[in-house]
Amino acid sequence: MSISIKLPDESVREFEEETSIEDVAASISCGLEHAVAGKLNGKLVDLSTPLQDGALVEIVTRDSAEGQKIAREKSRGTGRIVALDAARGLAVIGMYLQHFALNETNGSIVSGNTTLLFVLCGGISYSIMAGRMMDRGMEPAAFRTRMLARAVFIDMIGYLLIMLNTPFGVILPAYAALFVLALVLIRRSTRVLVTTAAVLLAVSPPLMILGGSVLSEAYLLGDMAGGPMSALALAPAFVAGMAIGRFDLTKMRTALSLVSSGTIMLIVSKLLGTFVLPGLSRSFEEWLVSVQGTAGAEPDQYAIWPHNVAPPLWHNLLSIAPHSASTFQTMLGLGAAFLVLGLACLVPQKISAVLKPFVGVGRVALTMYAAQFVVIWALEISGAKYDIGAIPFGDLFVAAVATVTGWLIARLPTGPLETAMRRFDRVFSNLGPVTGPTISR
Repeated sequence: MSISIKLPDESVREFEEETSIEDVAASISCGLEHAVAGKLNGKLVDLSTPLQDGALVEIVTRDSAEGQKIAREKSRGTGRIVALDAARGLAVIGMYLQHFALNETNGSIVSGNTTLLFVLCGGISYSIMAGRMMDRGMEPAAFRTRMLARAVFIDMIGYLLIMLNTPFGVILPAYAALFVLALVLIRRSTRVLVTTAAVLLAVSPPLMILGGSVLSEAYLLGDMAGGPMSALALAPAFVAGMAIGRFDLTKMRTALSLVSSGTIMLIVSKLLGTFVLPGLSRSFEEWLVSVQGTAGAEPDQYAIWPHNVAPPLWHNLLSIAPHSASTFQTMLGLGAAFLVLGLACLVPQKISAVLKPFVGVGRVALTMYAAQFVVIWALEISGAKYDIGAIPFGDLFVAAVATVTGWLIARLPTGPLETAMRRFDRVFSNLGPVTGPTISR
């Protein structure tokens, strides 16, 4: 069922029944990245305000005098969203490179790092949504319901993609688990979030290695703590993102802090990976052999627990290889993620158009993420070869196709999966503010 929305130029447009002012802004030329608020029948309201048939809607943009005033009052404004979407878009494009055009040149950049950048951006978005909840006076229970509904939706999409049985891992079930587990942190201080991320960086690797052994066949528990694609392995990046989401990414100081800290983490990780970890890893593996002996026969899957589990891969604790999820590999990936996000935040507002192709991909990140597995499945079914990394400029071709595809999908009010997730939210959660709408961050 559709509704009619009136615009200030007296034109009338048709939208879906669940449309919000944010959807209207995304569909017209001003673009969502320039919108800071809306007017509903002349009253200033939040961008997420739902609309009814016959509503008169005006988009308040950052370029207007009223928009500039709102942006000053609400310093966490549109620049933050643009940079965040651009970074998320780059993460998705990097995944396409990893799956369709991996080679020695781009492998050290995208392998493993794009996943952590994607999860970091997810943590930032999560923190922003929690902040908006507090601003609008929404009951914590309503936010928890919304996140639980979103986690269920993402989990279902993840398992549908896993059923395609493509050669690549799907992180969506772990990502969904993080949406649930992070609920305990939404009201904690920024200091607690930073401390939690640091602690997780140290303790998650041994716990997820143990979980990869003990929980390998327990699917739900495996999604939470069963190896390098589990929520526990990705938790340091997600919680770090939640902490970053508390800061104003439109400020130069924040962007420079991200760039400098990311650079330091990259340099330290590279130095450790080159000069320290190889020798330390050999000594550690020799010690493991002396204690555990050499690997024996495969465990009997029909034996009683714990005799049916494989031995933990403790040697991965000192690995810096992609997707090992060790402390050092996570620190390397987080350093790269901080650097990319910080550089995106440094792009001035006047030339932010350079980020628009990546912003488009980031706005429909869930749709684009799922699409790559469907494409891989179709190519596998047809027997076609899709790894073109060895072809000259093959990686540039894949990056260009992914960027253009995401940009075209983003021309819609929202991506197909994003629209479905929003409807799922509204079916299973009560999102109405308690005290009435206020200005969006």
